[in-house]
Amino acid sequence: MTTRLRHLLAAALCAATFTGSAFAVDWNGPQEPFALYGSTYYVGTAGISAVLITSTAGHILIDGATPQAPAQIAAHIRQLGFKVDDIRYILASHEHLDHAGGIAALQKMSGATVLASPAALEVLRSGLPDKGDPQFSALDPMPPVANLRAVRDGEVVTLGPLAVTARFTPGHTKGGTSWTWRAIEGGKTVDIVYADSLNAVAADGARFDGNPGYPTAKADLERSMARIAALKCDVLVSAHPEFSGLWERKARQPTMGNAAFIDGNACRAYVATARVRLAKRLDTDAQTAPVK
Repeated sequence: MTTRLRHLLAAALCAATFTGSAFAVDWNGPQEPFALYGSTYYVGTAGISAVLITSTAGHILIDGATPQAPAQIAAHIRQLGFKVDDIRYILASHEHLDHAGGIAALQKMSGATVLASPAALEVLRSGLPDKGDPQFSALDPMPPVANLRAVRDGEVVTLGPLAVTARFTPGHTKGGTSWTWRAIEGGKTVDIVYADSLNAVAADGARFDGNPGYPTAKADLERSMARIAALKCDVLVSAHPEFSGLWERKARQPTMGNAAFIDGNACRAYVATARVRLAKRLDTDAQTAPVK
């Protein structure tokens, strides 16, 4: 699945403003963990984001990357001086193997409760792809997740001083969710957005728009784009880090400190490139026979 899904994403993103080097990222490649802002840290791999939000009351982890990634993510958490078994909640972005495939193992390591959109729960619980997903034929099963709970759109997940808000952003999948919170460093408070994928992607021979298994995909994605563009957004981390310029900001961290990650235009820029990809995908769909 990883190779096929990577090819789908590469085809979609070639239509926008990314270079070929972006597609060459190894999703499971090594990546040193690092501070983003305040008590928020990047603990993911070179190609798939995972973010740890820490507190004295316990920690919140967003996403688990691929099934091969949990050992690396756990090592990153320990390297930063935190304990994996202090993770109380694992928040899911969307129900694809490259972002949720490692959640089951991390849940077992930590004993955390996994929170996701109601539309993502059955895929996470069973490990089986949604037959209505436009990428269905390119998706493989993933390890099923235990100890799941649904969140409501706009629900605030609290843990001690932490407050993380679920923002449903379907379209890439039916259960897509972005997450927002605030972080404080040096007396300055910033709004952080973990933005779910906004990629209009379909498997070879399938349509993104006009797919009978997900007839509202286009409308959902357009609403999700508008929602992310309107968020208070000082620091952005996207589910695929290179698609929102995270590594370019990281390169400035040695001289600027964590202020390097602040960019008030980041969410709007992320959405602008996603809109270009959607337009290109709709052109492709117009040349593809409707699914019967």
